[in-house]
Amino acid sequence: MASDAEPGVAGTPEDSAPCPPPATQAPPLPTQNPLASQQLLVERYLEYVRVEKRLATRTVELYALDLHKLQEFAAQVPVELTAVRNAHIRRWVAQMHSGGRSGRGIALILSGWRGFYTWLGRQHLVASNPVQDVRSPKAPKPLPKALGVDDAVQLADYKTDGEAGLLELRDRAMVELLYSSGLRVGELIALDAQASSADGRGWIDLQDAQAHVCGKGRKWRAVPVGSQALAALQAWLVVRSEWLALRTAANGTADVTPALFIGRNGTRLTAQSVWQRLRSRSLQAGLTTPVHPHMLRHSFASHVLQSSGDLRAVQELLGHANITTTQVYTRLDFQHLAKAYDAAHPRAHLKGSKKA
Repeated sequence: MASDAEPGVAGTPEDSAPCPPPATQAPPLPTQNPLASQQLLVERYLEYVRVEKRLATRTVELYALDLHKLQEFAAQVPVELTAVRNAHIRRWVAQMHSGGRSGRGIALILSGWRGFYTWLGRQHLVASNPVQDVRSPKAPKPLPKALGVDDAVQLADYKTDGEAGLLELRDRAMVELLYSSGLRVGELIALDAQASSADGRGWIDLQDAQAHVCGKGRKWRAVPVGSQALAALQAWLVVRSEWLALRTAANGTADVTPALFIGRNGTRLTAQSVWQRLRSRSLQAGLTTPVHPHMLRHSFASHVLQSSGDLRAVQELLGHANITTTQVYTRLDFQHLAKAYDAAHPRAHLKGSKKA
């Protein structure tokens, strides 16, 4: 028989059911370690550049080092990575620079940070990129490496033992021409044995002692060729013609390259080949520093400026569009004069000090 008990009386179903806890007394969510959450962001970004951008393993490792440094800086403030501001980045750049980090090194670090915050922006975790307008300190431009006059002459005068062969005469002519006329390696290998209107690559006018070259921006210029370079070129041209004639007779074809400087296979030399031959020749000549083609161009410009003092003429000889590019050789010239003063002037040193 059903009970007639009223609601709320002991023993009823309503009375036996447990009361739910108040909504305001819900158990709190576990707090997450801020450092762990920031490390998770870094790991997610590194996974992104590794998997989606497919960057090289070494590049990802370098990014990881850069972001580790970012975390260290942020922890010193302290500030979370997503709360970093432009002022923080600028302060950290100043700290790295004062600590001896080079401008190039700081630029690479900023590049890594900039990519990280760009990714955070795509994830809607930051409103703006704090690294966007920050630039690294300007690195001083290194002076061009030029040979001393004695070293340049030693290299130009060097001759291998034994009978002069095809490669020896060719290499000697290249060295003499690079140092005599200050050509770029690209201008050197583009020269033809004779003037040609077909492709206009450049040529040597032996009668007028001039090299006609097409430089950067397809700008033509004529530069003088010294007597030693002319003699070396004439010796090379004789051997080149004889060698090509023998090659034509052997192959039964008259398809001959117009290039002035050719290799064993009869084709135009590459810039890499000139670099390798010049490096090998400089070491054989007894120079302490391996020489590359642009070093001879620097030597040409420096020695002409030391002798003439005419910066505008050096600009035209080198084919520089802006004279500020040529002005670097005035610093090189001053460095040379400073060394000469330091070595020769009786009042250049304090008493009791040793000359460097």
